[in-house]
Amino acid sequence: MELIDRFKYLMKLNNLTASAFADEIGVQRSSVSHILSGRNKPSLEFIQKVVTRFPKVSADWLIAGVTNTEKEAIPNDSPAKEDKKTSPSPIISGDKQVKKIVVFYTDNTFEEIIKQ
Repeated sequence: MELIDRFKYLMKLNNLTASAFADEIGVQRSSVSHILSGRNKPSLEFIQKVVTRFPKVSADWLIAGVTNTEKEAIPNDSPAKEDKKTSPSPIISGDKQVKKIVVFYTDNTFEEIIKQ
């Protein structure tokens, strides 16, 4: 499920039209329309508004589709649990490698992890 699909799923669960969803989270209706059509990507502020208005929605699920079960299924000694600053393992998608990762914390701070 893609990010846009997760927004649509959240709207469907709450019986909201795109306009009503925009009103609920306090953004312009055109912002929601542009995101749902794929024209624009949601900003951090947009995602924060969704998570604030719908506190049962996990930011991990909304942003990346990760559920609590998936996070708990990662063994403690897995590279996914290692500190990416000290032991970066490249994530490869086709011919691409990740250059920078931005982590957003629940206290509204963030951290950039840059592969050197």
